[in-house]
Amino acid sequence: MANEIPACKNAGRGEVSCRKGSTDLKLVTKASAIGLPLAATAAAAVVSLDKAREAKSADAAFASAPETRGPATGPLRVHPENPRYFMDESGKAILLTGSHVWNNLQSIDPNRYTGGFDEGQEIPPMGTGTSDAEVDFDAYLRFLRERNHNFIRLWAWEQATWLPFTAEKVRIDPIPFLRIGPGKAVDGDLKFDLTRLNQEYFDLLRDRVGAARDEGVYVSVMLFQGWSLDSKNDLGNPWPGHPFHRDNNINGIDADRDGDDQGTELHTLGDPAITALQEAYVRKAVDTLNDMDNVLWEISNESSKTSIQWQYHMVNFIKDYESGKPHQHPVGITVCFPDGDNLSLAESPADWISPNSTEEEDYRDNPPAADGTKIIIADTDHLFGVGGDKAWVWKTFTRGLNPVFMDPLDHPPVRRQARRAMGHVLSYASRMNLAAMTPRGELVSSGFCLASPGEEYLVYVPVKVFDLGSGLILSRVEGKLTNISNRLLKRSVTVDLSEASGRFLVEWFDPSTGETTRGETVESGSSRTLKAPFLGDAVVYLQKEA
Repeated sequence: MANEIPACKNAGRGEVSCRKGSTDLKLVTKASAIGLPLAATAAAAVVSLDKAREAKSADAAFASAPETRGPATGPLRVHPENPRYFMDESGKAILLTGSHVWNNLQSIDPNRYTGGFDEGQEIPPMGTGTSDAEVDFDAYLRFLRERNHNFIRLWAWEQATWLPFTAEKVRIDPIPFLRIGPGKAVDGDLKFDLTRLNQEYFDLLRDRVGAARDEGVYVSVMLFQGWSLDSKNDLGNPWPGHPFHRDNNINGIDADRDGDDQGTELHTLGDPAITALQEAYVRKAVDTLNDMDNVLWEISNESSKTSIQWQYHMVNFIKDYESGKPHQHPVGITVCFPDGDNLSLAESPADWISPNSTEEEDYRDNPPAADGTKIIIADTDHLFGVGGDKAWVWKTFTRGLNPVFMDPLDHPPVRRQARRAMGHVLSYASRMNLAAMTPRGELVSSGFCLASPGEEYLVYVPVKVFDLGSGLILSRVEGKLTNISNRLLKRSVTVDLSEASGRFLVEWFDPSTGETTRGETVESGSSRTLKAPFLGDAVVYLQKEA
């Protein structure tokens, strides 16, 4: 889950609590407090440079974005010729990219975990109306559509009360089981009947997925939630608010078999009665959405590492159950937390996976190229919590991955630019013959390239960023601790065209402004060095002349 939710909560208070793998870090976010006045000055200069450049183009108006997009079509299938991507019903390869937020299905009350759709505009609560204001899911979809996004994770929470990242009493509504008693649960409301499913939840699920489909947005439907079972060593404990807590249901179910007041055993195969109840819930979800073209199934968000065999079981259960229905949808799993490993994802029966970042597989700063073994949805949720920037989006895209952004929907320039970058890469993915494009970093001096050699090359040329020993970008100085000497130089890149023939059209794209510039046509037959016509990081697109 978003390991950095406390970072959102405490932003502006001078200190942000973060995680990097299993290590807790403390980052002081006020530039005046970190003892780096020169770095802060440099950051401010870069912010001014970027703001001046961004002023030349509106936040959502990028040159190559399609003006219209119809409903999402599918169901998606793994592309048989390029299994790094899905394809729709027409056979077109589909890149998935977009912003998701923790309460885009259920309401979280008090509603503390979202910011604003745009500067000065507050986000309406993304829930069902139990907060002070009514939901405006349509506004959320417009936010995605205006930025040319085509994918969200639809977050599901299993507990009715309490969250792991706050000690406050927080309500979540609706959830899949009816609260009809008799008797009172720990939170003071009626107990659950685990054999009675809540139709309101499934109606809401269908409404949200249908609305997203009509806007051309694919939806990863989250079925279970690892952050609903235990404290994850954080501030609160959601387990006392869970329906499968022994004091919260009328069915005699107690998933906390070891009595430690944590429910991680729920996401295992240790109790056949519990597994049967979970399967009944999954069947209901599948029945509710089987006819929807834009569905991907997601077993659980960051369950404990003890859950992996249970997750495999649920993947196979959905595949078996949908095999007898009109539609079959992709099924995915995300890395376990804490201490999850990417190998368990690669060895799974899932169609798509979301890994974490390790020393061997640095999905944060130098993503490994996708080899097509699994479709990889690279989600900042599992890499940073809340983090990532436009450079991360372009690096991820040019390594054959699908970049997805855990988004608190607030206003720092680093996040505005990341949102725009996802729309930009989707525009290029739509223009190119994506099914023929594979990561070919060895063909370019920058190391970041998608190519159909001899036909098309999309190259990203990054700039260097100060590490500060943490690998994280400090949001308080808005992610701009960038090497000024690099930012004030125009970037150049060498592209190996030695095995190509003919001439190539050249297009430069400025990731900061969204503007394109026509370059001089180049001859193939050898390596060519190209120089960007603007400052900062750059994208260059080469297409064989007809």
